[in-house]
Amino acid sequence: MADMSLEKTKMPEQAPDVRNKNFLEVAKGYTPELAEKESHRCLGCKNPRCVEGCPVNVPIPEFIGCIQKGDMEGAYHALSRANALPAVCGRVCPQESQCEGRCVRAIRGESVGIGRLERYVADWALENNIANTDKAPDNGHKVAVIGSGPAGLTCAGELARMGYQVTIFEAFHVAGGVLSYGIPEFRLPKTIVEKEVDKLRALGVDIQLNMVIGKVLSIDELFERGYEAVFVGSGAGLPQFMKIPGESLVGVFSANEYLTRINLMKAYKPDSATPIFESKKVAVVGGGNVAMDAARCAKRMGADVHIVYRRGEAELPARAEEVHHAREEGIHFDLLCNPTMIEGDEKGRVRSMKVIRMELGEPDASGRRRPVPIEGSEFEMEVDTVIVAIGTSPNPLIRSTTPGLEANKRGCITTDETGATSREGVFCGGDAATGAATVILAMGAGKTAAKSIHNYIMGKN
Repeated sequence: MADMSLEKTKMPEQAPDVRNKNFLEVAKGYTPELAEKESHRCLGCKNPRCVEGCPVNVPIPEFIGCIQKGDMEGAYHALSRANALPAVCGRVCPQESQCEGRCVRAIRGESVGIGRLERYVADWALENNIANTDKAPDNGHKVAVIGSGPAGLTCAGELARMGYQVTIFEAFHVAGGVLSYGIPEFRLPKTIVEKEVDKLRALGVDIQLNMVIGKVLSIDELFERGYEAVFVGSGAGLPQFMKIPGESLVGVFSANEYLTRINLMKAYKPDSATPIFESKKVAVVGGGNVAMDAARCAKRMGADVHIVYRRGEAELPARAEEVHHAREEGIHFDLLCNPTMIEGDEKGRVRSMKVIRMELGEPDASGRRRPVPIEGSEFEMEVDTVIVAIGTSPNPLIRSTTPGLEANKRGCITTDETGATSREGVFCGGDAATGAATVILAMGAGKTAAKSIHNYIMGKN
């Protein structure tokens, strides 16, 4: 019988005044008892709208039904058939606007905790060394994948299961892309990323690190080495800045640099070889998930942190859960505020930031009301660090070294609905094609491209 409780089963988590001083995972995950309880809130709909809301079409009623019956291995295999990175998605996927947003239980009350259950099943499989290693025999065809973020990992996994010899070329010294350098440990432990990557290695995927495609090798040279198709999943790691005076001062960071130092280089550890700026008062400019991640990291590094965002509460693009956690952890929100200048001291270090108050006017091209400065409302914030988190774009290296590879005015590689680009045999997906978006959308693009690459190669042979 279904549990008709209107609220999700709560997930245990660290207390705010404890977790804001450490980098341990905030959410502790369901116990077996909590997972079973939440699973019984699922009605097992015959026409599951939740599946339609999932970019990789996870068979949600099937895997939750297995939990209800105590068949954890069956639940994992149902999940992993569709999702190459379930332990990751269970933690960072915006379920509230996707699968859970379509759940019929949300019509009256809260949706089923699909993401929490996905995390529980995936973690159970990792702890019990359960892996989905089913794959077709080697078909003798080689594919290169550029980038080991969510798009690249998903594409590689799908192709490996079809029997392809897949090589991932990763620019960093660690695989995982944004999962490793962008998302903090307290949201996504790096041991989880490593275990998900190891599952791909078990499928036969070769991962070559410190390989900057466009410098070490070009795409043309990959074709010369026998790769019959190339998937570009290199992400969008080029930071954008505000273009205001003072952005070159010591103490101004892009969120990408700040988070990379924290997450990839472990700058929060006292013995780190790549230390981070010791800040007392930090302003993080932006209102997305990256801004929340940077602010929450800075708080854990001991700073007093303010998020400065030019729109209001309702327009914050970050997940509601991340905003809630940030507020709980003592981070201040200066909404309807926009920086105009960063000022420095005699040593060229950040001393303060001038900010003007805003009001919302008519909608802009994005459909959101445009923020308009309020004349005479400028004030000064005393800060020693400014972290800019207003967006990123793809690095131009690959498109500039690949003749015939077209991109749009934002620098994103142009593709059709199959992931095919203007260069024959070259496919692209994820942030490199769309600009910065979510992990699960990148995974969906990698999955689509894998099917297209298979059709392309089989059509030639």
